Amino acid sequence: MRYLFSITLSFIFSVALGQNPKIKIKHLTGNLYSYTTYHDYKGTITDANSVYLVTSKGVVVVDAPWDSAQFQPFLDSIETKHHKKVILDIATHSHEDRAGGLAFFKAKGIKTYTSKKTDQILKTEKLERPQFTFSNDTTFVVDGYKINTFFAGEGHTKDNIVIWFEKDKVLFGGCLVKSTEAKDLGYIVEANLAQWPTAIKNLKQKYPDAKIVVTGHQAWAGKESLDYTLKLLSEKK
Repeated sequence: MRYLFSITLSFIFSVALGQNPKIKIKHLTGNLYSYTTYHDYKGTITDANSVYLVTSKGVVVVDAPWDSAQFQPFLDSIETKHHKKVILDIATHSHEDRAGGLAFFKAKGIKTYTSKKTDQILKTEKLERPQFTFSNDTTFVVDGYKINTFFAGEGHTKDNIVIWFEKDKVLFGGCLVKSTEAKDLGYIVEANLAQWPTAIKNLKQKYPDAKIVVTGHQAWAGKESLDYTLKLLSEKK
């Protein structure tokens, strides 16, 4: 799940100063943007990717910045860039780099959602839980935009879901899908290695027309990351 981000000069300087690099926002297509934040994980500055959608009603965010120090700067960046407030957050599984912002977002009056599987894990681990949950694959409609959640099967975790933006053919695979930069499967303590390949195959079948596949960590591009994830899984056997 957690990997070293590709090294750049600014990244080296940030590490040398003991600081996390700034939030990086990139336009994907249409009203969709990716954002990358950073966290000191076991002494290594590590990246986490996610996405957000801008609508006339407000901004829909998937997951949250990994580092809690970036929560408010993230909201400020969105308001400065788009002159909109975040109105909805969907966390894709229970780990800190996905569900770690639930308490903060709730305190800001932002509606927070997770699947019931994720909520149960958060409850068991006595972590902050969302305001709302959904049991099955769900479609959120905000200002005419359809945002689909999909549980392809257990993989990185037993609760990992993906997010599909039908209009733009963008799939946020999260930590279920590995970057082609990944050297291995990363954090697999909670993984279901037996079912993970089936989950990836389900994604390939369900979203054959995906133009962009955003991975949870490291660089991403298109559907090649799905096949690469299968390759890593086959090497793990």
